[in-house]
Amino acid sequence: MSVSTAPVTHLARPHRPVVVAGTLGELRGPTSGLVELPLRLWWQPQRAFDLGVHTMLLWMYENVLREAIRVDELRSYLDGPTLARLWPELNLPRSVRAAWEARHPRLRGCAAA
Repeated sequence: MSVSTAPVTHLARPHRPVVVAGTLGELRGPTSGLVELPLRLWWQPQRAFDLGVHTMLLWMYENVLREAIRVDELRSYLDGPTLARLWPELNLPRSVRAAWEARHPRLRGCAAA
């Protein structure tokens, strides 16, 4: 019996693979202030997120992680240390969480404070 060595593809939604950054260090997005997501990432009329409001910060990260189709979108809007800190609180589809944790095992070890 042979064992498949094909990489597992995690889907953010049908027919769309999850995009994962190569390293957490390359994520150098904003950590404060107001951030307006492009319509492609957040299609509501009010697209600005106040990163000083914890729930808005979580909401923005959840949406970027689910909707990004290019690594540059992750780099533009996410910050590596902030992502690691928020990881236990993020409400993500299992496939998105699994893809990120497969590439960045240290995220699995992030415990809620």
